Amino acid sequence: MNFTPESCHFPSNMLARLRRSGAASLRLVAAASIALLAAGAATHAPAAPESGGATRKAFRAMLDRPRVDLKPEVRVDAAAGAETEFTTERGRFRSEATESVPFLVYKPLAKPGSHDRVPAVIVLHGTGGTKEGTRDTLKELAARGILALAIDARYHGERVPGGAHGAREYNEAIIRAWREKDPKRQEHPFYYDTVYDLWRTVDYLRSRPDVDRNRVGMIGFSMGGIQTWLAAAGDERVAVVAPLIGVQSLRWSLENERWHARAGTIQAAHEAAAKDLGESKVNARVCRVLWSKIVPGITDRFDCPRMLAAIAPRPLFIANGEKDPNCPIEGARIAFAAAEEAYRAKNASDRLKIDIAQGVGHAVTPDQRRQAFDWLARWLRAR
Repeated sequence: MNFTPESCHFPSNMLARLRRSGAASLRLVAAASIALLAAGAATHAPAAPESGGATRKAFRAMLDRPRVDLKPEVRVDAAAGAETEFTTERGRFRSEATESVPFLVYKPLAKPGSHDRVPAVIVLHGTGGTKEGTRDTLKELAARGILALAIDARYHGERVPGGAHGAREYNEAIIRAWREKDPKRQEHPFYYDTVYDLWRTVDYLRSRPDVDRNRVGMIGFSMGGIQTWLAAAGDERVAVVAPLIGVQSLRWSLENERWHARAGTIQAAHEAAAKDLGESKVNARVCRVLWSKIVPGITDRFDCPRMLAAIAPRPLFIANGEKDPNCPIEGARIAFAAAEEAYRAKNASDRLKIDIAQGVGHAVTPDQRRQAFDWLARWLRAR
């Protein structure tokens, strides 16, 4: 990269003084700029605050793509065995021309003679997980009168022919996306492409005759928690939101050398980027450059503090662990504060609840699970 005073965003009057002072000063400016980048410091002032609507519009514009017919296919889930309380289904719908999204549904049995539409909740698994791994969550939501639907994230579970091997295919996809040189072929498998699938999942649920289209919620765990706040910020049709162990400030993590655990969730991809960038090991610069390409804006305009503000005033429940290395509490508190300010501004503080499990790492406690399910049922007005 070539460094010039212009590239460092100096004011025009300062640029004039630097030019008059000669080449030596320009070399000092370039050296200082390189040092700032190496230290992970920002080379520009933070962007001015914007409304949640503006953030939402920009995020959707970045991720949106041509809509295709969902063409849903649904069948009874024979593998679930004999369920006496629920109806279980498996199915697929198309999110893009080349993407088929597999899903698993747990639906409460209808009361005799009842034809009422029920609320629905989308459930997201963590890195390396599958929709099948969320069965306990699906059952607990169905027990509260909610149709619960889980999907496989991109390059997870059935999204890979023959089934994914944990997070292996996910890492491989991120490496391909990192090395892609053709903008028309660029993928964003790290969070963003699944976020688009979630918007299409909302489309699918709202098309079902048994779902109340105005009562659709979302809950996610870890990676799924991040995808939850991203998806909900970009889609106002998500009426109630519950990101668990996913709220943080990725910008804060980079600027304060607390990126290690987050990078470790896709270690192979970060190691490949480090090698390509000529680094002997993964560092903050590697994270910054990699994330800027595969999740653009995630440390700035679309970082969690801004995205939580874009969710207000819809009901939002947040659960974090005080000692979670993936979501350092110091950065998470910045996001909490942004959410609290946004909800106060809209006179909706009663629609925001934050629970921090003291002494707990990257895990959801049983009490937090109960609170999340109760929150979803309460605000979706489930039975």
